[in-house]
Formats: sequence, C-alpha cells, structure tokens
Amino acid sequence: MTSDTILPNAPRRRLLAAGAALAASGAPLLLRAQAAPAARRAKLVLAGPFAAVSYPLMRIADSGTLSDVADKVEFATWKNPDRLRALAIEQSADLVAMPSNVAANLFNRGVPLTLLDITAWGLLWMVSREDGLKTLADFRGKEVVMPFRGDMPDIVFRLLAERQGIVVGKDIRLRYVASPIDAMQLLITRRADHALLAEPAVSMGLRKSRSFPVKVIAPELYRSVDLQQEWGRVLGRAPRIPQAGIAALKGVREDAALLARFEQAHAEALQWCQAEPEACGAMAARHVEMLTPEGVADAIRATKGTMGLVRATDARQELEFFYRQLLERQPGLVGGKLPPAGFYG
Repeated sequence: MTSDTILPNAPRRRLLAAGAALAASGAPLLLRAQAAPAARRAKLVLAGPFAAVSYPLMRIADSGTLSDVADKVEFATWKNPDRLRALAIEQSADLVAMPSNVAANLFNRGVPLTLLDITAWGLLWMVSREDGLKTLADFRGKEVVMPFRGDMPDIVFRLLAERQGIVVGKDIRLRYVASPIDAMQLLITRRADHALLAEPAVSMGLRKSRSFPVKVIAPELYRSVDLQQEWGRVLGRAPRIPQAGIAALKGVREDAALLARFEQAHAEALQWCQAEPEACGAMAARHVEMLTPEGVADAIRATKGTMGLVRATDARQELEFFYRQLLERQPGLVGGKLPPAGFYG
C-alpha cells in the first residue's frame, strides 16, 4: 500500500484480506488521500442495480457511515439499463453503481461523470439443466436465454463466443428476455434449459430449484461455465473482467474531499459485506423485495474472489483492454472511442 491509503492499519488489513484473491493477481487496492474535511451536504443519493456491486452502497446508507458529511444518505435501485441511463442524464443521483462500458459510453456522449473505481471483476455464469458443460463451445446447438439485450452479459458472451469461432445465432441460438428474473423463471418452469445470469440471480435460482414446493416442478439446475474463467482462458489474461464500479455524477465529481470520504466508507462497506454474508443478505433483501437473504449470502461467497475495490486510475489498463474489444465489434457500446484520462478518477 502507499500513502494514498486512507484506512488505518486494522481496517486496511481486513480490506486486503477480503480482496486477497484480486490483490494476488496484481491489481492494486488503493484509495485516494483526503486533503481536507468534506463540506456537509443535505442529502447524498447512492444508486445501483440488484447485483453485488450495490451491496456496499446499501450498507453505507443503512449504517450512517457518512453522517459526518451528509444529513441524509439514501440508496435507490435502478431496475434496467434504460433507467440507469436516464438517472445519469438527469443527474438525479450522486454516486451510481454501473457497468464499466455504460460509464464510458455516457462520458463519451457528454454526461458529466467520473469513474471512481471497479469493484465487480466478474459476476457472470451460465446456468443449465444439463450437468458437465465446461466451456461455451459445449453449448453448440443449444438455445441460451439472455437478459438485457446489448448490455453487459450479452456483450461478454458474444465476445468470448466469437473468439472461439462460435457463430452466435447459428451455432448457439439466443433468446432474449427483459430481466434475469424472467430468465430464471423460464429455467424453473422448464421452458428453457440454459441461461446466462449474473449473481445473485444464479445463487437465488439454484436455491429455489432445490426447495419445496418449487422442486416439485423445477429441474435440477447446475452452475455451469464461469465466464470469468473463459475470459482468462480464451484471451490469455487473468480470469477477471472489469465489469462494474462506482461513478460520481456532476453534483459530487469535483468534490475531492467528499469522494475521498466516500471511498473510505465504500472500502469498509465492501469488507463488511464479504465478512458478514448472512447479515449482508438480510440487508439486501430489505432493500430489494425480490432478493432473498440466503441467495444473496450464497452469491457473496461464490464471488468473493472477484470482488475488490481498485481505483479506476489503477484499473485503466484492464479497462482499456476491455473497451478495445468492444470498439472492434460495436463501437457504440463505449461511445465510439476510448475515454480520456479525465474519465478515470
């Protein structure tokens, strides 16, 4: 660690332990220095999806950690990519968890934001009614249910399939649905055999398919291909994808002291979620009705090695590799160009 770290020794050791797998891969876990106390604000709005990237934000809102810099801290959920984009354009939140490509796209299209960090380094899995499928090539001739057409799961799946010579639409058929919940319902009710899902939908579905009374009608489901491992295998890189992190919007992006204070709270909240999966699961279920405490706790355990806070400036090399893959295939996914240095906080 360097002088940029703002955590005292004990929390610093806990954070490093929680992110040990990521740190061992060479990704630094650095936080920015706080030069002056943050100016107090009437309200801070934190926003994110149902996924693990949002759990630390929920913890911050619930714990009162930022009561020294804001009278009120709220967490709001965005339910789909269209709502996320509207939220960013309207600047109706201050700090938002979002896919890394969406952050680049919005920035390149003129939305004032700064990518602060990457915390989710891979949450994507294939779920299947068929055991023993180990790579995407094993899905040739099959239909895969895919949520959120044109967004992160679809992007990564197509990229990895193409690199293996798999023609999507011919060798593997895709069936698009509106959300991960819709995809899981198709699996559970035997109307689909395979789907690409992000945690916690994977863990929730696996638990549901083994529970009564759903088990009476549901097939046995299997956690199949780990797309992070496919990323490393196919592209010859570490098995992690800079998938999602936190962006600061116009209202706070130039408040260095506040961002430093938030980043400290964010690191501590991430550590808490990883150390206390059951408590984190109960918290997430209170915020999002469709989540279950047990499913979220399972998801935290399954993804512990791919969750770790890395400042965007330190993740820039991996982000630009990811962005270049997208630019080669569909430039609009990142706004047509690599974002400049000012994008990375």
